[in-house]
This record gives sequence, C-alpha cells and structure tokens, in this order.
Amino acid sequence: MTVRKDGEETRRRILEIAGDVFGEKGYRDATHAEICRRSGANTAAINYHFRSKENLYIEAWQTAFHDSLKAYPPDGGIVPDAPAEERFRGRISSIIRRVADPDNKSFAIIHREMVSPTGLLSEVMQESIAPVRKGMEDVIRELLGEKASLQQAGLCLMSVMAQCLHPMMRERRSRILKSTALPSGFDPREMTEHITAFSLAGIREIRRRMESGNES
Repeated sequence: MTVRKDGEETRRRILEIAGDVFGEKGYRDATHAEICRRSGANTAAINYHFRSKENLYIEAWQTAFHDSLKAYPPDGGIVPDAPAEERFRGRISSIIRRVADPDNKSFAIIHREMVSPTGLLSEVMQESIAPVRKGMEDVIRELLGEKASLQQAGLCLMSVMAQCLHPMMRERRSRILKSTALPSGFDPREMTEHITAFSLAGIREIRRRMESGNES
C-alpha cells in the first residue's frame, strides 16, 4: 500500500512539474532531464508512469485543465434552477477566472502549442472542452428561445467565447512581457459584468428579431 501511494505521489509530482516546464518552454524544448531535476524523479519513473514524452505532454495538459475546472467550476457556482441569465453570468465568470489565473498551467501550455503546434493535444482538448462548451451553448439556446437555430446559437457562442478569451489572453501576455496591454486596475469581476451585459443585450436583440420575423 505504501509503495502504491508513493508511486501515485511521484506520478502526480511529475505531472505538476511537467505542466510547468511545458508551459514555460513548449513541447519541443521541454526535456525529461529538466522535468526529472525539478520533480526529484528519475527517467525510469517517467518512462514507467507515462511511457513517452508525448503521453506525458497530453496528461500534463489534461491534469492542468481538470485542476482548473475544480478551482473554477464551469457553472460558476450557480445552482441549476437559477434563472438563465444568472447561469449565463456564472459560466462567463468561470471562463474568465480560469484564463486569468496565473497558476492555470493549461492555458500556458496552449499558448506554447499555438506558437509551435504539435497536434498532440487536439483530441484530448476536444474531448475535455466539449462538455464545458455544451453547457454554455445550452444556456445560450435557452436565452435565444425555441425559434433559435443551431447556427444562431453557435454564432452567439463564438461571440461570447471570443469576448471572454481575447482580452484575458492579452492580459496574460502582458504579465509575461511586463507590458500594459490592458488598463491598470483590471478586475475579472468587472470584465464578467461587462461581457454578460453586452452579450445579453445582443442575445435579446437577436431573439426579438426572430420572434418578430425580422432576422436581417
């Protein structure tokens, strides 16, 4: 039992450090040697638990992503029977806080993947993000009403996600580059309220046009 527990702790420590290294250097420049040195593990332990660098990369991102969901649940802590607008705000808040969190390794890894693509994360990202995406899309469809098409809901989802991710990605880059990409005093709560109000106004207008028969 002790051996198994120690093995699980070693595996978890390797994943945590690998997330740091991959986020700092990307897949290609990260090495087993550095991960071993910083985690206190040896190459044999990495090979035993993960078999390959590719598997370690995938699991490091997946672990970091699920850790971020534990810290900031997708529903934002809003109960399922709350009004749709409150649930919408909760989901926006969750996304923004996850992206803004400097300890969120999953976004750091994605940044590096975007700079130097490997394609290794495509499948696991799609599988992991799909339930979160569907949760937001379901709320948007509810807000749009029964007449909304899948395309309309998808376009609204794209708009909402772009609002959430773009400024927050800029804020993360500004910390790395020590620049001032966003105004001082930036507050995730303020951004949540702005995106929620802006998006709801747009969704209401789209719904009004659909229900009045004027979708142009």
